[in-house]
Amino acid sequence: MFRGLNAVNLDTKGRIAIPTRYREQLQQDCESHLVVTIDTESSCLLLYPLYEWEIIEAKVQALPSFNQTARRIQRLLIGHATEIDMDGNGRILLPPLLRDYANLEKRTMLVGQGRKFEIWDEQQWHRERERWLSEEATNVDDLPDELKNISL
Repeated sequence: MFRGLNAVNLDTKGRIAIPTRYREQLQQDCESHLVVTIDTESSCLLLYPLYEWEIIEAKVQALPSFNQTARRIQRLLIGHATEIDMDGNGRILLPPLLRDYANLEKRTMLVGQGRKFEIWDEQQWHRERERWLSEEATNVDDLPDELKNISL
């Protein structure tokens, strides 16, 4: 389970170091084999352990290819999906095309999302977080019923 915010630096070769607290789990669960792809709704990347990605990929491939929206999602998610390996120092190399998509510079945020991570440009992450927080304060009535029944 991946949770929490982690500020990580992108080095000059396009690598980020996975925080130590996740490395052992990734080594055990997926032998350090990961998949990175784009998020189709935001300018960030999605990073999955290989076994988690294979579940998503099978579901996406099962979508009807004659449906334009489903086909768009297939093209974008699967088309950008890149297998990567975590090296012995816990680093992953993000492909240049994907770094460009997410506007990744030196300072990035690795955001735990349960079964995956999101990788954001740090400034973009802060802008989006502020926007989401302000929207949340004004859109309480738009919450799905499932969320209304959760007590925090």
